[in-house]
Amino acid sequence: MLNLIRSTLFMILLTPFTIVYGVFAMFTFPLPAHTRYRIITTWSSIAMWLIRNVLGIRHRVVGQEHLPTAPAVILCKHQSAWETISLQTIFPPVAFVLKRELLRIPFFGWGLAQMPIISIDRSAGKDALKQVVDQGRDRLTEGFWVVVFPEGTRAPIGAAKRYKIGGATLAVETGSLVVPVAHNAGEFWRRNAFIKRPGEVVVSIGPAISTAGRSAEEVNAQTEAWIEGEMRRLFPHHYTGTPAAAVTAEA
Repeated sequence: MLNLIRSTLFMILLTPFTIVYGVFAMFTFPLPAHTRYRIITTWSSIAMWLIRNVLGIRHRVVGQEHLPTAPAVILCKHQSAWETISLQTIFPPVAFVLKRELLRIPFFGWGLAQMPIISIDRSAGKDALKQVVDQGRDRLTEGFWVVVFPEGTRAPIGAAKRYKIGGATLAVETGSLVVPVAHNAGEFWRRNAFIKRPGEVVVSIGPAISTAGRSAEEVNAQTEAWIEGEMRRLFPHHYTGTPAAAVTAEA
């Protein structure tokens, strides 16, 4: 019952704030990209305050010393909406790869459109990969880190989907490092679940992966091996059967 009350209060507070902020964000379009980013991501900081103090979901980051000095491609596990908010406060300025349909959501999508995003048409097939590379190269040149969820969609903790190659291809094409990220947000904020549970999300940032002289397939496989291995190392209670070492060896 307490979690239902927490979750209801969270939505009551966040929804009107998002509507007002979405309208406000629309008027930032004449400003430079980094200025728009700093203004609009104050929404994320306030949302994280509500997540921490209303929902009771805290987080802890390990491996922050692995972050390179130049903008890189972040390949992150995808379990919930939590990471789409939190990564904006954990990393330097980021640009998310997202489906174009999100920009049509009233208020939220309108504000999102003013962010340095990479919007793709997922029905475009191979052209979608070109959209990621072309727009991603622009964002990296502008000084933004690019966040890609290689699984493409949210997967419950303890499960994994096939890692798509778009993020690794962007990194190889631009000569950027890849930063792998594992976390357990889905343990407390499940996909499409209204009721959230309090607890501590552990975000683990892995050593940067070099792309020099390597294929996108090799980089993607190494990224998947590290993320899935780290998931099993940190959160073994969500996995049965295949140990982390076997997953790494297979990848």
